[in-house]
Amino acid sequence: MYPARQIAAPMNRTGAPPVRLCALPASGEIQAFDHPGQSVPAQLAQDWIDLAADASEANVFAEHWFVAAALATLGAGAEISILEVRRGAGLIGVIPVSVVRDYGRNPVRFVQNWCHHQLFLGTPLVRSGEEPAFWTGVLDLLDAADWAPNFLHLRCIGADGPVHRGLVAAAQARGRSAPIVHRESRAWLQSTLDAQAYYEQAVRPKKRKEIRRLRNRLGELGRIEMRALESAGVLDMWCDEFLALERAGWKGREGSALACAPPTAQFFRELLGAAWQAGALQFLRLDLDGRPIAMLVNLLSPPGSFSFKTAFDENYAQFSPGVLIQLENLKILERGDVAWMDSCASENHPMIDSLWRERREVVRITIRLRGARRLMVFAASRALEIAWRSLRRISGKAR
Repeated sequence: MYPARQIAAPMNRTGAPPVRLCALPASGEIQAFDHPGQSVPAQLAQDWIDLAADASEANVFAEHWFVAAALATLGAGAEISILEVRRGAGLIGVIPVSVVRDYGRNPVRFVQNWCHHQLFLGTPLVRSGEEPAFWTGVLDLLDAADWAPNFLHLRCIGADGPVHRGLVAAAQARGRSAPIVHRESRAWLQSTLDAQAYYEQAVRPKKRKEIRRLRNRLGELGRIEMRALESAGVLDMWCDEFLALERAGWKGREGSALACAPPTAQFFRELLGAAWQAGALQFLRLDLDGRPIAMLVNLLSPPGSFSFKTAFDENYAQFSPGVLIQLENLKILERGDVAWMDSCASENHPMIDSLWRERREVVRITIRLRGARRLMVFAASRALEIAWRSLRRISGKAR
């Protein structure tokens, strides 16, 4: 087994040790551990990095370097714990969770995979073949933990993959269901075609002609250049330019741009630095006379990749610079180490959906935890959720 005393207790931001660090038996050699606080023990950090290479589903948002940057900049005020599950001494999965309140319109507290506004896929990293064992450990730990209220809610989980199927199997083994309470579809890029052939197949000729016309008109204003980040020495400058570009647009006006809040701006800088160090960053820009008018950040986790952030200069909106840089992005299909890209875009995104033909589904799942009171709260919350959904459906048909 992997006794808890061998794990160095993490320190919180005040320097005081956390109030709990427990190891709870699951089944056989499976044990689950709970690390409260906003840092990661050194041994877990190294094992977490190693886990990514053998995970059944690629997800940059669940890799150590992404979570560490988020904890350092976005975790203040959140009740966060990192749950690790091991078979013997070997790490088979890890998931950050938080205690939150307000399940839809129902003011109850519950456990949720830690989600913040910069996270677009919540599927945890789990060692291939160990998915049911991982979720068995997580459910056993939460069942026994007095700090875990009411039920487990998982957001933005890749639907029907091995991690999702492992969750369903682990829940069913304990006589529980794992109902999907919400689902949405978003653009996904995957093809054996090269970039040009994919573009010609995905976009009708009339639209391609219009895009060529816009690019030519933009070229009349100055020198157009597509560039990719090749040196860490200019990463800070590129980050500055991206943050300024995004803030100058509609996100800045709405207050949702990264630069509108110091923590999110710092998160962006720390994240891109960590991604570069991990060999996981692709940073593209479309320049007009040396000044960026569109920028795009991709995060790579072969065989997968994720389109993380994009921004464009609205002064040139008539030339569709966002579309032009997305056309350059299609060249990800020609990389030998990347088989697909997740758009991370909202459902029915007008620009991405017009260029990418494939779709992936992400879901939310709610699972009850053990205990009579927890069961009552879970049942009441689900009943209210179903009632509100039915009411919205009826209201929509009445319009």
